[in-house]
Amino acid sequence: MMSKFSLRALAISCASLSAIAASPAHADSLIENVNGMTLTKSGEVIRFTGMVIDDDGKVKELLDRKDKRPKQVDYQFDGKGKNLIPGFVDAHGHVMGMGFAALTLDLSDTKSLAEAQQKLADYAKRYPERQWIIGRGWNQEVWGLGRFPNAAELDAIIPDRPVYLSRVDGHAAWVNSAAMKVANITAATKAPAGGSIEKIDGKPSGIFVDNAESLFSAAIPAPRAVERDLALQKAQEILLANGVTAIADMGTTMEDWQSFRRAGDKGQLKVRIISYAAEIDNMVAIGGPGPSPWLYDDRLKLAGVKLYMDGALGSRGALLKKPYADKPGETGLALLSSAQLKNKMSRAAMDGFQVATHAIGDSANDEVLSAIEEMQGTFKGDRRWRIEHAQIIDPADLPRFVASGAIASMQPVHQTSDRVMAEARLGPSRLIGAYAWKSILESGAHLAFGTDVPVESSNPFPGIAAAMTREDATGAPFGGWYPEERLSREEAFKAYTIGAAYAAFAEDRLGSLQPGKRADFLILDEDFMLASPSTIRTMTVSQTWVGGAPVFVRSR
Repeated sequence: MMSKFSLRALAISCASLSAIAASPAHADSLIENVNGMTLTKSGEVIRFTGMVIDDDGKVKELLDRKDKRPKQVDYQFDGKGKNLIPGFVDAHGHVMGMGFAALTLDLSDTKSLAEAQQKLADYAKRYPERQWIIGRGWNQEVWGLGRFPNAAELDAIIPDRPVYLSRVDGHAAWVNSAAMKVANITAATKAPAGGSIEKIDGKPSGIFVDNAESLFSAAIPAPRAVERDLALQKAQEILLANGVTAIADMGTTMEDWQSFRRAGDKGQLKVRIISYAAEIDNMVAIGGPGPSPWLYDDRLKLAGVKLYMDGALGSRGALLKKPYADKPGETGLALLSSAQLKNKMSRAAMDGFQVATHAIGDSANDEVLSAIEEMQGTFKGDRRWRIEHAQIIDPADLPRFVASGAIASMQPVHQTSDRVMAEARLGPSRLIGAYAWKSILESGAHLAFGTDVPVESSNPFPGIAAAMTREDATGAPFGGWYPEERLSREEAFKAYTIGAAYAAFAEDRLGSLQPGKRADFLILDEDFMLASPSTIRTMTVSQTWVGGAPVFVRSR
């Protein structure tokens, strides 16, 4: 039996040979016998049993059971009554980061320092030829350590090779003495602005927070192009297996962009990547005078720039209005001054780049909202300023999102991962406005959901379950953490599809299955709109289709 692609190639060939063709070739495909569901712009559910896809990989028509089917199509897929939903659009992830994380040491599943040390020892033994041991995913909060780990605890396992391990949120590095020696780090080394070096007895402890991580940039060997391409391939495999058909890549470097382009040129770019350049220099290098057009049949676009206002809550780098409850006197790190932030935003906006700014603490969110409010007077039109994470917001600042047109780009699974830590960092009196999805929606502001992969898994289903319940995988806390912030099924689903597409100026082509939009969809065994949150949490994708073609089929 001929494949879909062979049939289409034959149809196109026959059409070009009009002298011998008796009639025009039909290039439509029919997806039939499915329990299809998608959302309208207002979040209402549309159900259908069939879908016609044109030769460009776009939805041509949704069919109800009573609607007539086209008589002549060049490909027909029988869904055998299974469930069909739009592909997920991850509003915030790190594509190359997840690819490299999958190919290097992953400590995200470790539950103690000792377990991490054992995993590190096993990894070093398995790869004796690697000059540096690179990894990520450690979390001292999960370990119950009550402090940061230190270099001595790495030296005890690997004393002779440099070790560099990123914290789970990417906002701190844990290194050994060999790494500090190669990077020429001594007791006299000063932390750059927006960073800090943890010390023990006046000497670097082995923990470097936020901008201090850059002290190792020159020392760590850069990945080769072939390694980058392998990481991209691995990332795509993981995303497609999890039902993610499009992702906003937050922090694209020129080297990342070149990998994306190489994959696109070879026809190997399956996931749609909407890039936000890592800072202004990469924005200019990649985009030049402005954002790129959509490339490779809407599979790649440079949309804007990613900026950082503060660090993360776990490393106490999030910028707060009042000191940390568990470390009085510290309020976090401002990675940019108010003037620097506004200058960067202006530089991007003047050339039409969309601005996405990382802000976790309530003071950081206040700063970014103030900058947006000031920008509005100069840069008119639909700008869709994005605030990435928007985790801790002063309730008084919530109305400013809708007033300024700011989009809250959030990751619901962070709430379940961070709950205990957030309580310790802030104290109970400051948790109103934390991970406040419902309050943001009810204010009238736009909400977009993502995963922040590889900080969390790229699987959207646990995030949807968390958004609906505000409970973790064990069901804790019973009834949900600040349950007034729970979302309905439709609201959570919309934030992971239409909302995420809107946040990237892509709602005209992605996020729902409607005529004219790309036919990106998933085949599921369970009915997503009827399943319980616990069932949704453990759902898996049977098939993933992008542009009307299957790109992932789960083996049974």
